[in-house]
Amino acid sequence: MQNEVTKPEFCSALAQLASGVSIITTALHGQMRGITATAVNSVTADPPTVLVCTNSSTGTSKMIADAGWFAVNFLAAGQRSVSDVFAGMGGLQGDDRFGFGDWETSGPNRLPLLTGALAQLECEVEKMVKSGTHDVYFGHVRSVKVSPGEPLIYHGGNYLPHAPFVDKNRETVGVRTMSG
Repeated sequence: MQNEVTKPEFCSALAQLASGVSIITTALHGQMRGITATAVNSVTADPPTVLVCTNSSTGTSKMIADAGWFAVNFLAAGQRSVSDVFAGMGGLQGDDRFGFGDWETSGPNRLPLLTGALAQLECEVEKMVKSGTHDVYFGHVRSVKVSPGEPLIYHGGNYLPHAPFVDKNRETVGVRTMSG
């Protein structure tokens, strides 16, 4: 019989997975909430569905459950400081976090969307599954906006200072320094 994997072992292994950085946002009754997340994945293109994982204890997760809607903002390389704020650095909570970055609200649900994000997805909650300390929300993507740019990448507990870039023929050309 194999031993249980410890939390430090698990976290160390998962830190080796490089991930794009997103800010998950929601809104309800004039209030906005948001958190930084790397646990965002596509589920299927037909119908267009993504999943996001949020800590169940956060106000963001609770508001997503109540509102039934969330937005996913894929961050560009130059949006590291906004990522840090929504990750809780600096201690800001709730609406106060939206004082950082250039935010607009959209549609009847008034979801906060970050200007300059590489993509903005507005999603209607289709299903929520509890798993340990987290809620996994499956969202039917109802609106998409895409902008050009370089992604903000997180790996090993740090933002990556460099990322490979690709030419139009999809061949790796070299390494470009990203501002942060």
